[in-house]
Amino acid sequence: MKFNSHYLPIVIGASLAIGVLVGSFVSNPNPTSFSKTSVSKNKLNTLIDFINNEYVDSVNTDSIVNMTVDKILSQLDPHSVYIPPSELAQVSENMKGDFVGIGVNFYMYKDSVAVIKTIENGPSEKAGILAGDRILYAGKTKLFGRNLPTDSLFAQLKGTQGSEVELTLFRKSIGKKLKVKLKRDVIPIKSVDAALLLTPKMGYIKINRFAETTFAEFKKGLSQLQKNKINALVLDLRENGGGYMEEAIAIADEFLKEKQLIVFTKSKNGTEEKTYATNKGSFLNGKLYVLIDENSASASEIVAGAIQDNDRGIIVGRRSFGKGLVQREMDFKDGSAIRLTVARYYTPTGRSIQKPYNHGKEDYFKEYGARFKSGELYVKDSIKVADSLKFKTPKGKIVYGGGGIVPDVFVPTEIEQGDEHVGYILQSGMIGRFVFEYLDANRNEFKNTSFEDFRNKMKNSDQFYKWFQSYVYDASFEVPLAKNKELINRYVAAEFARQLYGEKQYYLLTLGNDAMIKKVLKQK
Repeated sequence: MKFNSHYLPIVIGASLAIGVLVGSFVSNPNPTSFSKTSVSKNKLNTLIDFINNEYVDSVNTDSIVNMTVDKILSQLDPHSVYIPPSELAQVSENMKGDFVGIGVNFYMYKDSVAVIKTIENGPSEKAGILAGDRILYAGKTKLFGRNLPTDSLFAQLKGTQGSEVELTLFRKSIGKKLKVKLKRDVIPIKSVDAALLLTPKMGYIKINRFAETTFAEFKKGLSQLQKNKINALVLDLRENGGGYMEEAIAIADEFLKEKQLIVFTKSKNGTEEKTYATNKGSFLNGKLYVLIDENSASASEIVAGAIQDNDRGIIVGRRSFGKGLVQREMDFKDGSAIRLTVARYYTPTGRSIQKPYNHGKEDYFKEYGARFKSGELYVKDSIKVADSLKFKTPKGKIVYGGGGIVPDVFVPTEIEQGDEHVGYILQSGMIGRFVFEYLDANRNEFKNTSFEDFRNKMKNSDQFYKWFQSYVYDASFEVPLAKNKELINRYVAAEFARQLYGEKQYYLLTLGNDAMIKKVLKQK
């Protein structure tokens, strides 16, 4: 997952951006034993003792140990990582699917906590907090003008369920301070962004990651769509960096017939574990399309691989990230943890889709830029596949291993060739920050404007593009945007819809002109 702390909002009550890793994790039912001793381990322990007892200056040996752990793991693979105590709680919380808090999305804007949007039916919405409000105090704790670290800020807004907090707000629209009391409650962190109809009989479900609640959210969305008697479904896994393998398996199970292989893993000692579909599938016969791109990884690739290898549906988009490694979390007593690669996974035909990582972690995670330069984001024939890694599905379709899932139907990126900097802008969160700042200064411009009125306003208008273009130039970014005018206009307008109306409205605006959706509709 890509994370840019300057542009992305801090979110209380929605998906939290995590820069820890892209990957599938499996549970650890049996605590791992570390009883085995070695000369090297004793040498490391003795060195730490020497430094503690004899070194001339005072040294924080904990930090040395942490650096050593990081260095060791960096020699293994890009997905084996150390998570310090300060980050573990947030990482675990995001994958859990909920937390206890006040229920707002916010930016740290000019050293103030600025509310982007309240979470529907959450404590803040019920207390009357509005978009644009600044949270000045939580109780007697000052939150502005202090450059508080993120974990300290979270600690003031989170708490135990039912605990009360008095917030002091500044409401910019009326220029006054207000005090509100609210009780903290459980706030969902949704992993299913949208479940809606593309046509009267074609459903669409967007999954942003695979967390503990993902299958339950997916199942709820699918059931709602099936009430409309849909005969086709688009499962959107673009930009989905993965998560829990079990959730991916449960979703794949909904589409496959009993005893069809979903995935299998192999560990260091050669132990092989196969997972098959059950008789619980609820969407076995309708047309199925799975959307992937270069940032679809791990658990997303498990789903796409299972669908492709069983000839169940059509994979649409661009070659996926290429992660075929499985991690297990192992905890330390100080509250930190490591996520260690313990197995490789394989698609039903026997493919490993893990891409090479022998050139280091930086090149591994920056391969996006290399794909731009090679032209594979524009032309399917530019995708490099090895004939030695050729496999056949039951119906004779040729599929390849060795670095991601190659789609059945290729759709080039909508970013004009040579303009990869536009791709980075779209991913950076810069659009979200621009929209917040514009609304913060001009919120009355949209007062009493319904979503339908807003959508009609944006049709055949490039006003959103012009606003953003001015913002980019004022920020001294020398980035030519004109060739990507329609694309940028669409996503800026959609971000206005998200911050004004909600996540569903964002997708209602983006999907209408989405290149992959257009390709799917032509497949019918």
